[in-house]
Formats: sequence, structure tokens, C-alpha cells
Amino acid sequence: MKIALLGYGKMGRIIDRLAPEEGGEVVLRIDRDNQEDLAQLHLADVAIEFSQPESAVDNFRRCFDAGVPVVSGTTGWTDRMGEVQAYCEKTGGAFFYASNFSIGVNVFFALNRFLADRMNHLPAYDIQLEETHHTQKLDAPSGTAITLAKDILSRVERKETWVNREASGKEELSILSHRVDPAPGTHRVVYRSGIDQIEIRHEAFSREGFARGALQAARWLQGRKGCFGMNDLLGF
Repeated sequence: MKIALLGYGKMGRIIDRLAPEEGGEVVLRIDRDNQEDLAQLHLADVAIEFSQPESAVDNFRRCFDAGVPVVSGTTGWTDRMGEVQAYCEKTGGAFFYASNFSIGVNVFFALNRFLADRMNHLPAYDIQLEETHHTQKLDAPSGTAITLAKDILSRVERKETWVNREASGKEELSILSHRVDPAPGTHRVVYRSGIDQIEIRHEAFSREGFARGALQAARWLQGRKGCFGMNDLLGF
């Protein structure tokens, strides 16, 4: 599996280090300083994209145009998801997106959906999300927190929208974001009433789990067409 890395920050470097262990060979490393090398995308079997929100969609289009499947973990651009999916379908491309590639986090997503289903008819419990990351993470709330929030909003009728602050009304789902060092990533979902509290929590110890999940997704995407996510990979 020949890999093009689009974005060569911390995640890109970890993927580069782990790729041989997962049966991969990195043949392109593209960052801000060598954008012209995108012309060589055809050398890769798959692209793994961890860049910036402002460049992500253009990167996807370049991959689709080159006939190269693309796996992305970049957050902060998903308001354009419909556009990306339509272009992927138009070009016969393959696209895999996850706000978080950690296997543990995706089990956490499933637990969050399960709990939200059961708490929908228990209005005595208010809900709050909290996420903590390192100070170099520029977007807030995290893509993982937004995924958790959207899954709650689709299941808990008393919540209508999420906000990145303390809630000012019962219909708001509060996400509190913290940026401290060092902090690979912690997410909490809390249901609190006047008499007790229910909490689920995921804490990452390193970024290696995210990198291995992205490599697993890249291998799985080979030979497929269309748009996919972690539920497809894990069979959830």
C-alpha cells in the first residue's frame, strides 16, 4: 500500500513512522512548502489527509481527480460535507472520513448513542459535554465533541442545538472546551439531575491509536467506491 500523506504535522509524522508496521509505504509527504508535489498523487494507492480546514476540501478534490482514494481526519470543514460527497460520487471516487480514528473513541460513540436513546424520556437529567485537548489544537469544539453532540441531538428531543459555552436555555446542549498541555484528548458526556449523575468518558494516552486507525481505514478503503466512515469499517 503506497501512501501519500497530505499534511505533515504531528499526526502525519506518527503515521509515517507506523506505516511500515501496518503494511504501508509512504511515497509522498506533502505540506505547505511543497504543494506542487500534489501533481504526483498518481504515485500513491491511497492518500491520508490530516491538514487544515481551509485546505481540506481542495485536497479531497485533487485526490478524486487523480483517482486516488482519500482518508481524512481533518476537522472544521464538515459544513461542506454534502459538496464533498457529491464530487466523490461524480468522479467515482472513494472517501473515508472520521472525526476520530481511535477504535476506543468509536466504541465510545456507540455508548453515547445507546445512552442518549435511553435518556430521551428522562427530562430530570440535563446533559453537558466537555473536551480537553493540547493548546496546538486550533478548532474548538473538537470534531469528536461535535460528533458526540450531533448524536445526542438526533436522539434527545429536549435538546435542539449545541453551543460552545455554558447553556443559557434547556434546549441548548453545552460543550465546554479546554486547551491545556500536555493533553492528547479527553471527552466526557455527563447526565446530571438533582439527585445523581451519570457520566461516560474517554481519555487518549497518545496519538498512536488515531494513526493506526487511519492506516487501518486506508487499507480497508482499497478497491471500494463511495463515502464511508468508522461505522462501516467496524461494522457498528
